[in-house]
Amino acid sequence: MNRRIFCKSTLFASTVATFNTIPLSAYAYKDDFVKLTILHTNDVHSRIEPFPMDGSRNAGQGGAAKRAAMIKSIRSKEKNVLLFDSGDIFQGTPYFNVFGGELEMKLMSEMKYDAATMGNHDFDAGIEGFMKQVKHANFPFIVSNYDVSENELSTVLSKIKTWEIDGVKIGVYGLGIALDGLVPKSLYGSTIYQDPIERATKYESHLIHEEKCDYVICLSHLGYKYNSDSVSDIDLAKSTKYTNLILGGHTHTFMREPDVQNNQNGNPVYINQAGWAGILLGRVDLMFEKGRKKRKNIWSRNLKIE
Repeated sequence: MNRRIFCKSTLFASTVATFNTIPLSAYAYKDDFVKLTILHTNDVHSRIEPFPMDGSRNAGQGGAAKRAAMIKSIRSKEKNVLLFDSGDIFQGTPYFNVFGGELEMKLMSEMKYDAATMGNHDFDAGIEGFMKQVKHANFPFIVSNYDVSENELSTVLSKIKTWEIDGVKIGVYGLGIALDGLVPKSLYGSTIYQDPIERATKYESHLIHEEKCDYVICLSHLGYKYNSDSVSDIDLAKSTKYTNLILGGHTHTFMREPDVQNNQNGNPVYINQAGWAGILLGRVDLMFEKGRKKRKNIWSRNLKIE
């Protein structure tokens, strides 16, 4: 199914009530459009409770309960919602030290996450520790550039996933950062890092040509940009042909609006990241026009959880 996709960038809002989204009902021929809302987090780092009210910059912000309430509110207003995480779910508060990631997985399942990718800190309890907790996750983990054929992760990691919503087919792949130097070898074991751009071009092509997806999303834990030769989301966007949206992580980047880069075909790729510690909830609204393919606009804002 061909679609034209309307997009616009806006500043992030402080509460759900300040959304400045054009509703589907505003379109004269609303039956000709499908609206999809994509919510996303990254680098939550076991931040279960809000930051303490100690006068610091982040005081009172974040927290799983507030995030859950915001997600529930959005779902009550929007028909089609997908919720993703771009890695580093684990590590950062005593909750991880005590419970090893169990609480994080259970809370994300309660919030009905649709998928996540792995960050380097999700190996902090080793493969055995991750396997112990992933059984509490009622959502898939997608990593397309780790060869895990020689360890237990092969039973729980997917290379791609697709969702069909109101006739629109969404394809997702995931990319993890190089583990050597970030994670002790004893924790990631026989996991082999593969070139993320090579894997991205392989799986985005598969999603378009074989799975017949209308829109391709990458859940990336590569990092937004670097002053080095490390592969970043910007490099990824410029090197791909069919990826439409990169939901990033790792660099803890607070973005007021998505970065836009042109891909190999000269088409825009939107890159968004929602800071860290669950302070923001990323939101991207897509409007698909039936029967057409040209992509035009996106509505996006990162919502402060406070």
